[in-house]
Amino acid sequence: MTESPQVAPYGTWRSPITTDLITGRRVGVASPRLDGDDVYWIESRPAEAGRSVVVRRRADGTIADAVPAGFSVRTRVHEYGGGAYTVRDGVLIFSNFQDTRLYRIDGAGEPRPITPAGALRYADPIFDPVRSRLIAIREDHSGEGEAVNTIVALDPGGDAQGGVILASGADFYANPRLDPEGTRLAWVQWNHPNMPWDDSELWAADVNEDGSLGEPRRLAGGPQESIFQPEWSPDGVLYFVSDRTGWWNLYRRQPGADSDEAVAPIEAEFGVPQWVFGMRTYAFLDAGTIIATYTREGLWHLATIDLAANALTPIETLYTEIDDPFAADGVAVLVAGSAAIPASVVRYDAAAGAFATLKRSLDVEIDPGYLSEPIPVEFPTGNGQTAHAFLYPPRNRDYVAPEGELPPLLVQSHGGPTGATSTAMNLALQYWTSRGFAVLDVNYGGSTGYGRPYRQRLTDTWGLVDVEDHVNAARHLIAQGLVDRERTAIRGWSASGYTTLAALTFADLFRAGASHFGISDLETMTTDTHKFESRYLDGLIGPYPDRRDIYMERSPIHHLERISAPLILFQGTEDTVVPPDQAEKMYEAMAARGLPVALVMFAGEGHGFRSAENIRRALEGELDFYGQVFGFTPADEIEPVRIANVG
Repeated sequence: MTESPQVAPYGTWRSPITTDLITGRRVGVASPRLDGDDVYWIESRPAEAGRSVVVRRRADGTIADAVPAGFSVRTRVHEYGGGAYTVRDGVLIFSNFQDTRLYRIDGAGEPRPITPAGALRYADPIFDPVRSRLIAIREDHSGEGEAVNTIVALDPGGDAQGGVILASGADFYANPRLDPEGTRLAWVQWNHPNMPWDDSELWAADVNEDGSLGEPRRLAGGPQESIFQPEWSPDGVLYFVSDRTGWWNLYRRQPGADSDEAVAPIEAEFGVPQWVFGMRTYAFLDAGTIIATYTREGLWHLATIDLAANALTPIETLYTEIDDPFAADGVAVLVAGSAAIPASVVRYDAAAGAFATLKRSLDVEIDPGYLSEPIPVEFPTGNGQTAHAFLYPPRNRDYVAPEGELPPLLVQSHGGPTGATSTAMNLALQYWTSRGFAVLDVNYGGSTGYGRPYRQRLTDTWGLVDVEDHVNAARHLIAQGLVDRERTAIRGWSASGYTTLAALTFADLFRAGASHFGISDLETMTTDTHKFESRYLDGLIGPYPDRRDIYMERSPIHHLERISAPLILFQGTEDTVVPPDQAEKMYEAMAARGLPVALVMFAGEGHGFRSAENIRRALEGELDFYGQVFGFTPADEIEPVRIANVG
């Protein structure tokens, strides 16, 4: 007989989704790859201080680390990294985060460095089997001024010079890809002040007998066009994704042709913003069939594309978040999940039409009675437009709230700001809903997944459109009587941390806020940041220093007199994207004005918290903060945070 739920106020519910579960029983899974019968992927492990490890699953089902302790498989190219390893015929090449060198492992052997120590970083390596070499993106920090990005060739046995340059001159390069015969190389490049999702170009060149490149030729892209993921089919046709119609769709360029043709065009997105290297949305099952994932209205779908018929056929799945397909010989591996299914490495057999889970990011089952399912929300916003979000209502099978009580609301959004929310199982989100919070995850104007015009709503308007959309999203729920107007908070990290701070500064709706490594001073994003993002704000705000007035006008740090809501700040001391002094200045200024404010600093953490201890502290500290300012006592035993000017 099932016990009746207890009656308890929202926010005080006891939940089995604990911070120990989130950090200790969970790993991140990404970048699955096939090498013969073996499957590889990357696991990021909070319990190992955020270490990232390449894992190998053999044909007999045994799973073991392919990289020993003491190494973390990450790259710092563009600071955000990605594309940190490649494998072929049992030879594993990976970037080690601590020293930025490339290492080689042969089978079960020990890692040995193949690039020199120093100021060189590498990403997105591929094998060139015809010439027994590697091709990779290199970022050189040895000179003065900005780092220099190039495409280089490397000796996989050891390269004391750090590579021979194949392509140079552009500010940025990505996705070097060889055709099956090794005779042509394609890549994506772009220049300041563009970001790859704004204006980027597809280039290709013949590979000469000596391994150098012939005259490069631009094939696609340019102003008002973004190129994503060039790939050669098994029969030597070049495919890529372009948003030239307003949607990131597939195209192909036949050998010798001077123009492209669309591949199964639909009003959906086959591209994503290339924040990291190695991102993929499609792969070749064989020369005539693509397996592809695409997003429509914020949800991801899987399909096959018959290349001869130019026809797309959806594959029915339970997944709403699908990422990074890699395929060969009729088999694909990918990362997939939903709100009720933890992100998992999944194998798909096209002939059988069957999925098999190889690795779950969570090794325990969670009763669905504690999991909130996302509800799509479309709401009215500025200029007569609509925007999008997902609502996660409070859900805990053991509790109900007192009659007439409305739940507190946490409004949050993705970072970037160019990006999108994910509907994959997010225990850090379910942490809140299972304790009695409603969470609204906003895909504000500027988000991806809704076409280029929606993405461009943020052009020149960061700090305006995003704030307006978050405020209107909350108002939409308040007007429907779904949440408590007096316990409405906004939270975010990185770019959404800026939106959090801006909403508290320039709008009068939210009663509290939490910023995790958020931006308070926009000017430092141009004067004290890394190369990849150094001109990002040209398109979001305006060119700097010509429009310095706008940067000052939209920076919360310069308008603290307008903030009255309590605020908690979480910040890593080694953050190179958002310098920690921003959080410190915000705290000191608010505390001096007598405002309720808390600051939690994490020594050694960068842009995003990887240590299990710090992830736990950030979640629990934020819950305690809301308990103090909203007047409830959490069921969890939590070390209190000290809020200046309170108590």
